[in-house]
This record gives sequence, structure tokens and C-alpha cells, in this order.
Amino acid sequence: MNRKDIDNELLILKKKIRNLKEKINLGGKEKTEEIEPLIDEMNKRVENLRAVSNKMRAIDVVRLARHPKRPTTLNYIKYIVRDFMELHGDRRFADDKAIVGGIGYIDNIPVTIIGHQKGRNTKDNLKRHFGMAHPEGYRKALRLMEQAERFGRPIINLIDTPGAYPGIGAEERGQSEAIAYNLYKMSGLKTPIISIITGEGGSGGALALGVADRVYMLSNTIYSVISPEGCAAILWKDATKSDEAAESLKLTAPSLLEFGIIDDIIDEPGEGAHTNHEETAKRIKKYILNSIEELKKENPMELTEKRYNKFRKIGVYIEDMPKDPLINGE
Repeated sequence: MNRKDIDNELLILKKKIRNLKEKINLGGKEKTEEIEPLIDEMNKRVENLRAVSNKMRAIDVVRLARHPKRPTTLNYIKYIVRDFMELHGDRRFADDKAIVGGIGYIDNIPVTIIGHQKGRNTKDNLKRHFGMAHPEGYRKALRLMEQAERFGRPIINLIDTPGAYPGIGAEERGQSEAIAYNLYKMSGLKTPIISIITGEGGSGGALALGVADRVYMLSNTIYSVISPEGCAAILWKDATKSDEAAESLKLTAPSLLEFGIIDDIIDEPGEGAHTNHEETAKRIKKYILNSIEELKKENPMELTEKRYNKFRKIGVYIEDMPKDPLINGE
């Protein structure tokens, strides 16, 4: 049985359970005991679905993360944010269309929301630089984050980019400096920051929005220092070895959760987020609200201290010191 078959059965079981609950609430003859076997059956199906997901190859997840019909930042904003007002420009050079951001409400909580924006067709992708931001995009994002800090608004970052734009103009205008400055400034912002990888989390282009108190990934997304194709081209001089590179990079959500790089995985509905934009947005919204509730209890100094320690402890290494005859008494 494949993932689609299991998910269809889940939908049928959920509908049966919902109908029974409605009848019981209306005083029908149905008993609560009738629901329990259906719930048990649904739990089994969920386990089967997870088993199928766990057997997916890393390169299959990469393809899902890049699916052309995956929701974009503006799609999520449509379902999650009320009264959204987009803000433009970095106040230095231009308005980068590869990053969108602005202010609005999530369940009456004022927030600043920022994210990479890809296009739906060739014309739109050219306008959006395929979701790859120029320096002015990262500077715009930082301007909005600093504004959020001044007004005490939580910051929500949605990450979906192959990486920073690799053009000559971007390098001339300080691409690496813009990304590095974002990392530096975000580490000290005294307001909650929640970052969610919604598609591709590629290289420094993703990390520029990734220094956060909570970092989550949708289940069919990737987060890596380099693309599988780029890795294969460098290591083996052969981009066709991207399957092997994807496995080696450990770029999927379960691996990154195990390494402590992310805080949790948000399950996607159906065969992926591209099959149900609205339901995916609902699941993201739930994580955002829960995180805001937790983080607003922290005072600003505790918030930045914990954020600093969170990233300082990522990575494990062993230092092999050479023996010193004097120290070892030899």
C-alpha cells in the first residue's frame, strides 16, 4: 500500500469519526464506544503512513521540497495572517522581489512575517529570481525585523530558497556581508523569532532568516549547506551523483531533528504540502501560536541568551591532542 492509499483511508476514517461524534452530540443512539475502534484503526494507519515516509530516499524528499505547486510565502500569508500589509525596500538600493515581508495579525496577535517568494511560472520566477535573494532582500528582511523588535512584535520567517542569488551584481553589493550581518543582528534581537523551512533551505540564503528561538521544518523539506547537485559536482565532478550526495548530506527533517539543528517537524497532509495548501497552513499556524505562547514568557535578556546558547551548542567534535612527554610524566 502506498502513501496515497493510506492517506485516503485516513480521510474516510476521520469522516466516520466526525459523523459519529455529531450524532452523539445531537442525542443519537450511537455510543462513544463505537468511536474507539475507529480511532484505534486510524492510529494504525498513521503509523503505516509514517513507516512509508521513513522509507523515502533523501533525493525523493528533495524533489518534493522543490515541487512547483508547493505553497509559497504569500500562499501561507493568505491563510494564516489577517490584515496583512506588505512593506517594501531596504532603504538603500531597491525592493528585492525574492523576499516578501510585512505586518498583520495571527489570531489577534500582531506579527511581522517575512519569507522567500518563488514564482509559479517562468515570468514570475524571473521577477522573483527563483526565490534567491540579492543583498537588498536580506537588508529589507533585517529592516523589518528591527522594526518588529521596536514594537515588540514576534517575527515569523518562512524559508524556501535554493540559496542566495549568485550574480555579479549581488556580489558587488555585498552579498556575503548582508547575510553575515543578518546572522549577527538576529542573534541579539529582543523579540521572539520563529523560523520555518517550508521548501528548500539552501545555504547561507536560508540561514540569513534562520537564527531563531524555534526552528521547524515541514516533513518534506530540506535544509543544507549546499544542494545535492552542487555537492556531487564538487566531490565527484559528476552532478548525476546527486542521489548519493543527498543521502550523505543528511538534509532531511528527521536527520536534522536528530542532530538538534531544528526543534520539531511539522507533518504535511496527503502526499505533501502541494496537495493541500490550506491544511498545511493550519498546521504551521498551530506551531506558530504555540511557540509565541511559550516565548512570550521569557524576558528579552533570557530570550537572547537562550538563542545564543542554542546555536553555540550545535555540532559535536573531538579534539585529539598530541601527547606531551612532560605533561604525561614520560
